[in-house]
Amino acid sequence: MEIGTPLFEGSKKILLLGSGELGKEMAIEAQRMGLEVITVDRYDLAPAMHVAHRKYVIDMMNPNAVKAVVKRENPDAIIAEIEAINTDALVDLESNGFRVIPNANAVKACMNRIELRRFATEKLALPTTKYAFAENEEEAKHACKDIGFPCLIKPEMSSSGHGHVLVNKIDDVEEAYRESVSHARGKGRRVIVEEFVKIDTELTVLTYRYYSNSGSIITKTIEPIEHKRPSYYYVESWHPSTVSREVKETARGIAQKVVEELGGLGIYGVEIIVSGNRILFSEVAPRPHDTGLVTLASSDINEFQIHVRSAIGLPIPEVKLVSPAASHVILAQTENVWGPKFINVEKAMEIPGVQVRLFGKPVTYEKRRMGIVLATGNSVEEAIEKVRKASSIILVK
Repeated sequence: MEIGTPLFEGSKKILLLGSGELGKEMAIEAQRMGLEVITVDRYDLAPAMHVAHRKYVIDMMNPNAVKAVVKRENPDAIIAEIEAINTDALVDLESNGFRVIPNANAVKACMNRIELRRFATEKLALPTTKYAFAENEEEAKHACKDIGFPCLIKPEMSSSGHGHVLVNKIDDVEEAYRESVSHARGKGRRVIVEEFVKIDTELTVLTYRYYSNSGSIITKTIEPIEHKRPSYYYVESWHPSTVSREVKETARGIAQKVVEELGGLGIYGVEIIVSGNRILFSEVAPRPHDTGLVTLASSDINEFQIHVRSAIGLPIPEVKLVSPAASHVILAQTENVWGPKFINVEKAMEIPGVQVRLFGKPVTYEKRRMGIVLATGNSVEEAIEKVRKASSIILVK
């Protein structure tokens, strides 16, 4: 393989559709590899734009806008970083010879919660929570009765827990349905109604596909990451997980089955729920996972480098854990603050083994993820204690 110099003839280009904190880390890894980086998002000054060669601000649900940017740039790889993308445009681009990472159909399937559940249960026969689908309030009522209370209503397309509503009784279903749909990506009215289970813990099995030297595609998994959510969004994760070897191997088997069926290249974040003796497939992200931010401290090759290397056809040796580590988010507590400031960062960084990553998002809203704290320790328990302490010190002003 030949990698040219960025901004010159022969450079290798990646184009990121979505420029958040995950895209920023991918852009940094790509810059280190001498790649040319183009970022795209619906708003200006997004995190990955800070470290890119060029940027575009477009409506990414508009297929013509997406295709126009891609055709202008002619990248070696198109990487979908967020859910709010017109996936039909990606399918069309791929059919015309562009490389979509991991592949266009995988992106489309993973970003649709209903189609993904059908894929997991009907095609792969994976264990999941009980579920039903609904397109209006009345169907949601019937679905909730069939599933039983309490149950969860989730939009067909959303991310980071947006629109997940817990329903405890029939009288609450109509309002819960409307609340869920109001958070959906796009204009969809469909929701999935799921059995509510007691979650003992959750795992993310980072599973990646890359070309070997012989030209075949290899699928591998990384030691599972563990996380718990106080609500429906990511707050902290740690690596390695503390579950039993049997649970880990079952989770890795589920993840490998999912990813091999989805195909393509790059890393997937496969989410697994552990509830008592049940090990259940939950969701899969066709890109680096937010819980996988911990690999910036725990692994010799982090999830972002894996994704970029796979995207342009570079090999990935066995990923090794270099230290027990944990990560914890820094959340905004106020709405609509432009140019937010962070205080007490220096106090957090006095704690041995602690690193702070601020994303550079231009504006806050309540519970918006503005940065993370990473820490290493002699054990995951020590690392978790450090990130909790450090994150509690840092304030978003």
